[in-house]
Amino acid sequence: MKRALLIVLDSVGIGHAPDAAAFGDEGADTVGHILAERAETPLPHLNRCGLSSARALAAASENLPSDVVASDWAFSTLREQSAGKDTTAGHWEIAGAPVDEPFATFEKFPPEIILRLEEATGFQFIGNYAQSGSVILEELGTEHLRTGHPILYTSADSVIQIAAHEDIVPLEELYQICRLARKIADDLRIGRVIARPFIGTVGDFKRTANRRDFSMIPPPTILNALNDRGIPVVSVGKISDIFAGSGISLSHPTHSNAEGMAAIERLWHEEGLENDHLIFANLVDFDMLYGHRRDVEGYAKALETFDQWLGDFLPQIRNFDLVMITADHGNDPTWSGTDHTREQVPLLVHAPGLKGNLGSRNNFSAIAATLADWFGIDPWPVGASVLTQQG
Repeated sequence: MKRALLIVLDSVGIGHAPDAAAFGDEGADTVGHILAERAETPLPHLNRCGLSSARALAAASENLPSDVVASDWAFSTLREQSAGKDTTAGHWEIAGAPVDEPFATFEKFPPEIILRLEEATGFQFIGNYAQSGSVILEELGTEHLRTGHPILYTSADSVIQIAAHEDIVPLEELYQICRLARKIADDLRIGRVIARPFIGTVGDFKRTANRRDFSMIPPPTILNALNDRGIPVVSVGKISDIFAGSGISLSHPTHSNAEGMAAIERLWHEEGLENDHLIFANLVDFDMLYGHRRDVEGYAKALETFDQWLGDFLPQIRNFDLVMITADHGNDPTWSGTDHTREQVPLLVHAPGLKGNLGSRNNFSAIAATLADWFGIDPWPVGASVLTQQG
């Protein structure tokens, strides 16, 4: 049996990308700036797997740390090829389908789009501007309770977000609104429609864990190629949502990093997965709870918690397993605004006979190419496998 595990630490960037200035992000460094403010944050297991070395490589340092020398892990840095810095583009490129044409973004949706949304869903909407998800509830939550109209908003990402109180618009109704909005979003090339349910009372609104993402269907990815060869792709977290279920064999939605890590460990030992398979996980708290909210302390604690979990998980990896840890973009909590940041991301790899510096890669699709190589299917047309090609 050949198995592989791919973990995406959502937004854990390690330094601005070469083209970051075009995105207003030159100087951004998610992990670096967190550790600059919280130098006491212990990440011994991530560093043993190559995180500190990947950070040095991203900074073009000639002096790489020695943490990884005594370990059986290898490290690289990946630079995004896609025309964007959002979740969808990052994950699709990881899976071997870079986004060459940017998704559509809006500061507010024009009247003709609002009309289409209202006609399709039967609801009127309030809001229609770019805003942080927690702030929008402070600004429009009371009006929503009074009118029953869902809150429509967006962000710097290509996204339609629709928020509603769970007692006013039941979850299944909110999800159906988003499904109908997804059909309109397809025509407009908008990457995601996100359901944002919340609870609470005036002055104390809280978003719940019942968020759902409704994404565009991606072009063919390594996930489809694996499925076509009878190799199951088991998703953890919001992976299935990001790929609109395409190429996913089994989905295990989670509401937090803690649930995601527990699911990874459970599936790693799942007796039903006795043949070749890929477990593909996203841990979203880094981005959703701490990056967008510019919470340095919370982000640091989340990294520390993952590191502790990783320390317990490492002995469960066999010498002949493939494990990759990466990210999909940055979200520097010290940066201005609340948007993602265009950054390089780490690639930490455990594989038989692989060790040390794998060099920098000019796309995230090195991961898709590596999976194709690992499972013995046709070479992936984008990216180069780290198993056979150095740097």
